[in-house]
Amino acid sequence: MLFCLVAFLLWNEFCKLSLFMSNKKKSVLIGTYYLNHVGGSQLYTCDLIKALNARDDIDVEFFAIELGELSAYVRDELGVPFMSKAKYDLILAGHNVTVEMLYGKGPIVQICHGAILGLEFPSIYADFHVGISKEVCDSLTKKGFDNILVLNGLDLQQKRSEKPIHPQLKKVLSLCQSEDANTMLRNACNRLGLEFITFNKHKNPTFHIEKEINEADMVVGIGRSIYDAMACGRPCIIFDSRDYNGNKGDGYLHPYLFNDFVKANCSGRYLGKHFSEDTLIDEFRKYNPSDGEELRKLAEVHLNVERTAADLLGTSVYITPEAQRKKKGRIIKFRVKRRLKGLKAGFRRFRKAFKRRLKRLIGISSSVM
Repeated sequence: MLFCLVAFLLWNEFCKLSLFMSNKKKSVLIGTYYLNHVGGSQLYTCDLIKALNARDDIDVEFFAIELGELSAYVRDELGVPFMSKAKYDLILAGHNVTVEMLYGKGPIVQICHGAILGLEFPSIYADFHVGISKEVCDSLTKKGFDNILVLNGLDLQQKRSEKPIHPQLKKVLSLCQSEDANTMLRNACNRLGLEFITFNKHKNPTFHIEKEINEADMVVGIGRSIYDAMACGRPCIIFDSRDYNGNKGDGYLHPYLFNDFVKANCSGRYLGKHFSEDTLIDEFRKYNPSDGEELRKLAEVHLNVERTAADLLGTSVYITPEAQRKKKGRIIKFRVKRRLKGLKAGFRRFRKAFKRRLKRLIGISSSVM
């Protein structure tokens, strides 16, 4: 009888423990380099944090090296705390410097937003990598890093159409960052009798770019600007002329071309066309208001941040013992290479010093003789 009672009590405690473990939230840290200004990867981070914070099974915190207005928004308005734990079940980090800062706090998945700028290069300290476009994934693969594709995610409740667009094109919004691009666009619009407005995130940062988008019939830009426009049901032209990219674009975004253009993050590098005022006018003439509705549908299927959050949480299955073995191998190789480089530099300094001393000794010998 006593044995049965003890067995029952032990089983009861085991069930309680199992229930507790099953209800335990997964601790997730979202890390990035900048949260001090509005930008594509920064707004991506905010939308991701917001989506994770809405889940009952996730306990999310954030980390950024550069803090500012956006970090205050995450902390005060979203109610998500700054990093407070020593360890996390999963770390989702953008930028290689951030990965290195968080190394040792848990398994890290680096989210790479590009393949051109140095901060976006893959870190050897990450356990796994995610590319936000096929272009990025191909670059990661060439560099020897296992990866999967997870497209950009948007808060589609915030980014939506609030005002219908005109049957005929009347107003164009440029989200380009280049004055050269905006000059060409302005001249093209003047020639067609269109109203032209610009909004530069560096000069007039806003968390609510959808308000500006909803004032226009068509949007011109690249990257996340295009995704925001799609979510708001606006036809788009993929074009800008940035320092790192040059005058480059894919042109008018027909809905059937989205799956192609998104392979290069709607950056203009898929087709890589060079545009002039005349060719921009040709793109404006392709305006079709029904394309806006189709682009919104595509955003709902491919760019919903809730799906992005779920896909990123699922990357933990790729952090296997084999993946961690590869990471340790990369780290050891890097450190050995750095050590050898230091030894070589030290040897060169020693050789130069020895030569200088030998010359002085030879000079002294000659003068004595």
